[in-house]
Order: sequence, then structure tokens, then C-alpha cells
Amino acid sequence: MQLTGPSLTLRYAEPGDAQALLALASDREVTRWFSWGPYTSVQEPLAYIERLAGERDRGERLDFVIEHAERGVIGVTGLSELARRDRRAMVGTWLGREHWGSGANAESKALILHLSFDVCGLARVGAYSNPDNARSTRALEKLGFRHEGVLRAWHRHGDTHHDVNVFGLLREDWPGAPFAVVVDGQPPPAWLVRPGAAPS
Repeated sequence: MQLTGPSLTLRYAEPGDAQALLALASDREVTRWFSWGPYTSVQEPLAYIERLAGERDRGERLDFVIEHAERGVIGVTGLSELARRDRRAMVGTWLGREHWGSGANAESKALILHLSFDVCGLARVGAYSNPDNARSTRALEKLGFRHEGVLRAWHRHGDTHHDVNVFGLLREDWPGAPFAVVVDGQPPPAWLVRPGAAPS
């Protein structure tokens, strides 16, 4: 499936995207807060792409590459930690450094939140950020996410455990995307958590 906004399209990653992902995520600043990276070989994004179809079908991860209408692939966004009974999941996004501050994060998050609430039927979307990552925290708060606390030693990167901020956004607090979203196709059944949920 794919979702399209004014300048960005979210679509499933293909093997041909591996070189672009390598170029973006070989930057240590891009992967500074992650448990993976930086990429050092095209085999790493290829292995990631090869895992995605199975993870989508099993309800483990629903990732999309973020494709700019003029600049091509600029990052990745998606959902994970799905709890079907509670109708909730976590969102995560990363962008190449040259696209920080460009508005791409806000547009891609609006697209993935449209998918979460209006297509999949989720009641809550959460997010994490490192307490030292002020840029990520500000971006989440601008989108309406509420800071709900700090999880101590929650995230391991290399040999170090990091605290993380936890944020939440409820369906009733989401005003909807500030632009028209075109939805083509639908996610795997595992991600349709509300009876009768379908693309709108």
C-alpha cells in the first residue's frame, strides 16, 4: 500500500531502495539515538528490506520508505509494538540529515497517523525519544503528542542503556491530517484492529 500527501509518499521499501538508505543512514548523526547503525554496507539495508514483508504480515512492524516527489527516498517511518487488543502501536521516523527541519517529519508523521487512526482503527499511537534529543522531543510535541514520563534504562545501544521519554497521542486528540491524504491499497489484516476498518 502507499499513502500520498502534498510532497511525500509513504510506500513499502524495495531492494532498489537499499543504496539510498545506505547513503542516508551511513551518517552517524542520523543513527545516533538508535540501537542499529550506522550502515557500513548495502547488505545491511538489503537485509532490513527483506525482513519487512514477513514483519508486516505477522503484525510486528509496518514500515514505509518516505519518498519525496523531487528528491527520492529521504528516510523511513512506520509502526511497531502493535497491541491489537488495546488498539495501540508505537511510531518511529528517521530522515537523512539534509532533510531535518524541512517539514518532512511533520508531513510523514501526519501520513502515518492518518494510517494509524483512520485506516487501521488504532486508539493510541505512542513514541519514544532520548531525553537528550531535544529536536525529536520538540517535533513530537508540535504534533500533539503528550510527554507521559521517562522509562529508565529502557533502550540499549551498543553497551550502553539509555533512558527514553515516552509520548502518547490518542485518537480523540488527533485533529486529522492538515491536507488531503490519498490511500492506495490497505495494510495486512494484522494491522486492521477495528472491525470493519478500511481505507478512507
